[in-house]
Amino acid sequence: MKNLGDTYTLSNGYEIPCVGFGTWRIPGGEPVISAVKKALEVGYCHIDTAAYYYNEEGVGEAVRQSDIGREKVFITSKVWERGYREALSTFDRSLNKLKMDYVDLYLIHWPANAKVYKNWRDVNAETWRALVEMYKKGRAKAIGVSNFLPHHLEPLMGFDTLPMVNQIEYHPGYMQRDAVNYCRQKGIIVEAWSPLGKGKVLSHPRLLAIAEKYGKSTAQLCVRWCLQNGTLPLPKSVTPRRIEENARVFDFEISAEDMRAIDDIEREEGYFGWSGLHPDEVEF
Repeated sequence: MKNLGDTYTLSNGYEIPCVGFGTWRIPGGEPVISAVKKALEVGYCHIDTAAYYYNEEGVGEAVRQSDIGREKVFITSKVWERGYREALSTFDRSLNKLKMDYVDLYLIHWPANAKVYKNWRDVNAETWRALVEMYKKGRAKAIGVSNFLPHHLEPLMGFDTLPMVNQIEYHPGYMQRDAVNYCRQKGIIVEAWSPLGKGKVLSHPRLLAIAEKYGKSTAQLCVRWCLQNGTLPLPKSVTPRRIEENARVFDFEISAEDMRAIDDIEREEGYFGWSGLHPDEVEF
């Protein structure tokens, strides 16, 4: 990967830009409009939103206000509600808020789990059935899931259209190796939400020392590390300087030795995901 416009190829042949701009917790209206416009200005062409973020309207407005045509911007959104009819209704609302005829990628935001649903497998399958319908009608150019572990994915493997993306928490110290390996075996691209981690991840002594070797910030190091591990990072910021900085990750390469040193943080120190949200433990 040499720039923000370089792509991974999904299992259906559709191209997805190798770095996306995340919008989680960016308020709707002017905050998200300004952030997305800045991201597009510095070269991002992949914007990630969701119904639950309550900022889809602003994302759509930012794209319209930019000098970039809709066809040149890859837009992802996600459905929070579960079930066939619920997913179809949410999708329609998302398109209306974005004021777009299609999205490039649509995801199930979280899997149903056994803690909340006795029939969680059926619930996930019915939600997926709705996404397959959207995809076959051309309203979503690609479809996938978010926060799904292998056992959540298994009930979807019998469909004639399989998930093309799984967006999971992924950063130094929290690599979800089993989920990543499963996705790779099934031809599913792994997107990394929270690629910059939080707190002690960005200030981790090992990451600081390695970043200094390359004349980069720890945030830039984390984004580059995701790319070199074959995942698709979704860095987020509302600060113009950091939005621009997080995009400058194509002018250096982390050595194999340093990649191993970053990978080993999880094994050596047992970091857990900063979010505290485990797909089998959430109660929503």
